[in-house]
Amino acid sequence: MGTISIVLSGLFVMHLRFCLPSLFSACLLILALSLPSAWAASGEGPWTRTPQADVRLLAGQETPSADGHLSAGLEFRLQDGWKIYWRSPGDAGYPPALDWQASDNLAASPDISWPYPHRFEILGIQTLGYKQQVIFPLAVRVQDPSHPLTLRLAADYLICSTICVPGRAEVTLDVPAHQGSVTLTDAAHAIETFRAHVPPAVAAGAPLSGNGLTITDSVLETGADGTPRLALALTASPPLGPDADLYVEGQPAGDPTATLISGVPSLTRLEDGQRAIIRAPLTAPLPASLTITVGDGARGLEWTRAVPPTGALPDPIPTAETGLWLSMITIALLGGLVLNLMPCVLPVLSLKVLAFVGHHQQAGQPTPRTAFLASAAGIISAFLVLAVSLMALKSAGAAVGWGIQFQNPWFLAGMVVLVLLFAANLSGLFEIRLPGRISDLAGSAHSTRLSGHFMTGLFATLLATPCSAPFLGTAVGFALARGPLDILAIFVALGLGMAAPYLLIAAVPRLAACLPRPGRWMLTVKKVLAFALLGTAVWLGSVLWSILTPSDASDSGASRFVWQPFDTADIARQVATGKVVFVDVTADWCITCKVNKAAVVDRDPVATALAAPSVVAMRADWTRPNPAISAYLASFGRYGIPFNVVYGPKAPQGIALPELLTSQAVVDALTAASP
Repeated sequence: MGTISIVLSGLFVMHLRFCLPSLFSACLLILALSLPSAWAASGEGPWTRTPQADVRLLAGQETPSADGHLSAGLEFRLQDGWKIYWRSPGDAGYPPALDWQASDNLAASPDISWPYPHRFEILGIQTLGYKQQVIFPLAVRVQDPSHPLTLRLAADYLICSTICVPGRAEVTLDVPAHQGSVTLTDAAHAIETFRAHVPPAVAAGAPLSGNGLTITDSVLETGADGTPRLALALTASPPLGPDADLYVEGQPAGDPTATLISGVPSLTRLEDGQRAIIRAPLTAPLPASLTITVGDGARGLEWTRAVPPTGALPDPIPTAETGLWLSMITIALLGGLVLNLMPCVLPVLSLKVLAFVGHHQQAGQPTPRTAFLASAAGIISAFLVLAVSLMALKSAGAAVGWGIQFQNPWFLAGMVVLVLLFAANLSGLFEIRLPGRISDLAGSAHSTRLSGHFMTGLFATLLATPCSAPFLGTAVGFALARGPLDILAIFVALGLGMAAPYLLIAAVPRLAACLPRPGRWMLTVKKVLAFALLGTAVWLGSVLWSILTPSDASDSGASRFVWQPFDTADIARQVATGKVVFVDVTADWCITCKVNKAAVVDRDPVATALAAPSVVAMRADWTRPNPAISAYLASFGRYGIPFNVVYGPKAPQGIALPELLTSQAVVDALTAASP
């Protein structure tokens, strides 16, 4: 999240370079010195380097758990243009072969997980693998946790560009003995990021559903040339993106690394864009069972089943992509407009009020039309910066989502300082001496500069991003599951929606005449709004503190029920025993989440329902970056919070609730999921 934090905060901080540098630097220095340090072991083994790739082992924990389990990873960093192969490489290549025999205190060879691969094509040859960077998550089992562990791995792999080079890396990692508690290392986040890209395996007999993908039908068709082909009908939420693909594996002739696809799968979207048919030509003869992996970018689904029956899926009606795209643009416009009404926009409303009053005080400098256009430009510019930053993060393989810049402590620290500047300006501390550039930054009602109105719009967007709103989640989820142009278009539409009130007054300037006339009441309003912004600064500081001093997310506080920590595996276990599970994805920086909690979750009848013995309340805390929670949100096509889901024997796949909860919606979902 450094990209978003630096770019957005930098637009403000650049205005401070002409004055008050010592005061600003001192504030940041005092803040930095006051923050608690929480250093963890790196968990990184030494690199083994070659001209084509660097390889090393990682540990996600400082020590193994008491039962001998250790999360680890095998990292490859590849030079540009080079790739290594997936477990089933395609028409050529072979996957990494791992030899752990030289390790000490290792119970068995670690289980390796394979993140979703990329498809490569050279001269008609199809291969599957990885480029730039990949971490293979490893599940390590220690023979005796009371003794140190030494991992020694000899990895043989094939790395290819225009030529192929067999590679060998001998890497090591020393892990101390279990010491009574398990602490995560610095490498844990990187390991979990790639673990989130591993397609979840569907258990035998379970519904073929997960990560927002559901297989509704599968048959073995006969192509025009007489060769077999696998046809899958599926639904996806959000709609499948351009990277959707299908991989079919088997074990013909005793070769466990051979894929069974003889070409590139074809994808046909149906009329609503959320349903599709994927067809893949297969090689013959076919084994008794197939391992099928279907995916879309970073999300996927994997299962092993017997070869499906012979049949045919009806030819679909191709989707009208233009209609789907226009509907999402409309939803984005509505989402941006509704964002103005969210509770986290109280400081934004204060800035709007002062801007309105400022027009009466400084009539003609600038005119209301140009002032409101400048504010609208600030809002739209902020959304453009967010879009470009999210595109860059997504292309780098990082987790993306709405409001995730509030997971970054440096961004929060900068926002605390900036909001304090706003509050001080409204209190009159900078009324006389504050230079023009700082007056613009602090949103002074007396500023006659267009840049001041532009910065007001920019700052309004920053303060609005911790909120989710109706329509907003749908639009952002659609955008982040698609390509760069879709992300850009959706975020511009969000900006236009949020800027709509400004654009309306700019288009009809006489609406400004409806504003109250200036008077002594303005001094009282300014003081009230200064206190509101001061409260915002305190809130931002509390969020910063919660990020730097992690607490137990399962703490029930004053609730009448106990929150359990988030665990996707435990959801299935609880449902299997007949219980209903209520999942609440929240964060300290999400104001809409807190409104839901105070107005619905912690009040009757919902609180009483969640306290029932047959109901498990599970909280996922996204205050800090958490790849597992990011992957969970993406599985429902969501990239922002709040997000709530109810599971139960009658709803094993979950019932997603709206962003703004109501008691009736929660109770109805709990009832529908109950046995």
